[in-house]
This record gives sequence, C-alpha cells and structure tokens, in this order.
Amino acid sequence: MSAGTGASLAGGVHGPGHLRALTAVVLDTLETAARTRGGPLPAGGPDAVARRTTALAAPVLPEEGIGAEAALADLVRAVVEGAADPADPACVAHLHCPPLAVAVAAELAGAALNPSMDSWDQAPAAGVIEELTTAALARLVHPEAAVPDALITSGGTESNLVALLLARERAAAGKGPLRVVTGANAHHSVHRAAWTLGLPAPAVVACHDGRIDPAALERTLAGLGGGPALVVATAGTTDEGRIDPLPEIARIADRYGAELHVDAAYGGPLLFSERLAPRLAGLDRAVSVTFDLHKLGWQPVAAGVLAVADTALLAPLSLRTDYLNADDDTEAGLPDLLGRSIRTTRRPDALKIAVTFRALGRRGLSELVEHCVRTAEEFGRAVDARPALRRRPGGIGISTVLFRPVVADELEPVAGDAVVAEVRRTLLMDGRAVLGRAVAEDGDGRRRLWLKATLLHPNVAAADLAPLLDLVTEAAERAAAGGGDGVGRGDTDAPAAERLSP
Repeated sequence: MSAGTGASLAGGVHGPGHLRALTAVVLDTLETAARTRGGPLPAGGPDAVARRTTALAAPVLPEEGIGAEAALADLVRAVVEGAADPADPACVAHLHCPPLAVAVAAELAGAALNPSMDSWDQAPAAGVIEELTTAALARLVHPEAAVPDALITSGGTESNLVALLLARERAAAGKGPLRVVTGANAHHSVHRAAWTLGLPAPAVVACHDGRIDPAALERTLAGLGGGPALVVATAGTTDEGRIDPLPEIARIADRYGAELHVDAAYGGPLLFSERLAPRLAGLDRAVSVTFDLHKLGWQPVAAGVLAVADTALLAPLSLRTDYLNADDDTEAGLPDLLGRSIRTTRRPDALKIAVTFRALGRRGLSELVEHCVRTAEEFGRAVDARPALRRRPGGIGISTVLFRPVVADELEPVAGDAVVAEVRRTLLMDGRAVLGRAVAEDGDGRRRLWLKATLLHPNVAAADLAPLLDLVTEAAERAAAGGGDGVGRGDTDAPAAERLSP
C-alpha cells in the first residue's frame, strides 16, 4: 500500500469503507500489544519506555511516508505497549477511568464527522445533541432551579476557570475585586484560575480530616470585611475523596453574602444514584458546579461539565463575530453556539456522553457508580484484614482508599514515608502496579505519606485486587530491609504470576 492512501478521508459516503480497514488494524494492534505489555504499566521505567517508543515511532516526519497501515501498526503498538492502562485492575493511582466501549465507539463517529461546536453550520445535529445533554446534566445538578444550564468543557480545570471568570464578571460592579475563598483541600486549578484571571490569591481555609472546617471558613469570611466573595468547596478531593460539609458551607456563605461554587469533578456522578446522592446534599445551593464524566463517568478524555443554577449567569460568555454568529443569522433562527464556551473550535464531546446516557440510563449509571463505591469499601476492609497493612483512619472517601505498610510505621517518620514512596516507585518500575500517593492526616494528627488506590473500574471486584495487596506487602518488606533484590532499581524480571492483568 502506498503512503498516499493515508490521505483517504473518514467522512462522506466512501469514508466508512476506508475507516473500516484502518480500524481493523488499530483493534488488532490494541489486542496484541496489550498482551505484550502484560500488566498495567510497561516495565523498566521512563528510559526504557522512551527507547522502545522511539524505536517504533521515529522518525515521526520521514521524507517519504510508510503508508497508513504500517504507521498505525507501529505507533499504536508503541502507545499500547507503553500505556498506563486504566482497564487493568492494578492501575488505581489516579482519577483515570477505563472508558466504556460504547463511549469510545461514539467518539469514533464524532471524530470521523469532525463537527466544530462553534457555529450551527459546522454542527447542525451535534449542536442539538449538546443542548439536550447539557439540559439533562443541568437538571440533574439543579433539580429545583427554574432555568438551569450547563456547558461542556475539557474537564475540571476549565470548568473551575470559567466558574471564577463568571463570578469575577458578576462582581465587577461591586466594591473591590472578587475574593476567592477555598479550602486547603482544593484542587490546584482553583489557584491557577485565580492567577490566570488576575484575581487576588485565594484565601485558604484550614481543613480537618480533609474537609473544610466551617468555623475556620466563618472566621475567614468575617475577616474579609465585605465585598464580593466566592467560596469554592470540593465534593470529592483528589487525594482523599472527601466531600466538604456543603449544607453548612452554603449557610455560612449566605450569611456573609458570598456565592458558592462547588468543584464536584470527582463526586458529581454520585447524583446518578438515589442511594448515594444524599452525600451531596447542599450541592444545589451552589451558583455553579464543576462535574466531570471522564472520572466516575467512564468517558474518554475530555468530558467536563460546568452547571449553573440560571442560564442568565452565562451571559458574560456572549460574543459576536460575523463569520460565526452574525446578528441577522441569529435573528433568522440560526442557533448561536459561540457563547457556549471560552473556546472557539470544540470537539463534539457531548455525543459520547449522550450515547452513554441513552445506552445505560440513569439506573445503569447508578449501578456502575455504586459498584465502584462498594468495591472501595470492600477493598478497605481487605486492607484492614491484613496485619502487614494499615488503612488511614476514618471512612472511605467516595472510591479512594489510603493505606500504608505497617513496617513503615516502625521507622522514624521520614524513613517510614521513604519506604512508602519506594514501594510505589518499585511497583511502577517493575510494571506491576500503578498506585498513587497522598499526604494526609493520620489518627494522631500527623501528616504522613500514604499509598492511594482510586477505584474507578466498573467491573473489577475487591477480590480481583487481593494480589495488589500481596505486591505492596512484599515490596514494603524488601524496602524496609534495605532494598533487596531489585527494589528501587527497576527490576523488570517480575514473575508473571505477580503481574496483575485481565
């Protein structure tokens, strides 16, 4: 096959035929390369991955092309063999979900058609699907509001940025600049958004047990001396999965005339479940809410949402440019999409969300969310049953479990934390497991380093994770003993039985 066939189009009448043959190459390579990797992560660490990837991918821009099938086979193989695969039971470090097949299939259709969500004449039907999807999500978050609305974003960082932008514009006529008040547990994007928008650095409120301390919040608001303020609470912290006391925070914010934004990028999908939704009591009192579906929603990145209590709050995003939304076109009935984002060109990310929602329904989504929460609780009990491991005291945070080897507690604090860090890196370098790390309060009030398992896999049970605890225990014993065979050196000769894979 000549290199020129790589210029065949995916759209139009003949495009699917071209795409079908190339998709077969991708699917075959996905399957065979995943078996070659044999675990949740490639063994050998960054240098080894770089060497193997470069051997398959370079030169990226040759003088003469090698053809579509060959290029796909080489580069997809490189990416798969070198992937951190969230579909593997031992890939539990981050809010990094395995996407549902139905969502990925929908993503393929959107990519082939390539609508740009900034004008009606580029996305006639995709615009309607986005409108239907955002309306459903807005009503989920603000069920009692008269005219709630929502925007599709690239994720929590963009959602938080837009939320602060809108709050800044509402405060523009007030006395003094908008003051952002947030917990020490807040996502870094809140601070970055304030910096990007030229706002004063956020006032940081102390937390207790990973959640905003209401008394500290009240003292902070009282100390601002009036003026416009936006309290940013979190429903599902990145490190611990903690949910701030939203009803109390909302009452305090009201008392001081402050608005409330909630970053529920992680916890928002609890709303799908009637049993779990009460954990988010008070969320509907927020003027805006960040909500991600590439976490507990199993969508391919990107799939973020910003919900607002009133569509009028989005007015500052309105923009007129003649080639996209001329006044006379809008007056003639062409929908105006430009004010639905701070971006211009946008992917049809609502399509995969809508397909997933239609496929599973709220009940099906509820079952998946509840499964992850239940699995985390069972995994926590499995940690408790292991004498060699210790779970962070307190309840499970949504689907996040923090734990550490007991041998680390038997050392001085710095040395103990070093053992925890070494366990994580050893398993990463060996390609056996992808565990996260978090610094959090222990039962005695000291802040210690913990291993973090964030369980987002909708099909994996706690029993499937038992080998992961074996790996942690073994690596901890070796690390505490001074780094036995291969510990910390990226030993890649782990027995196959020790590598967790489907």
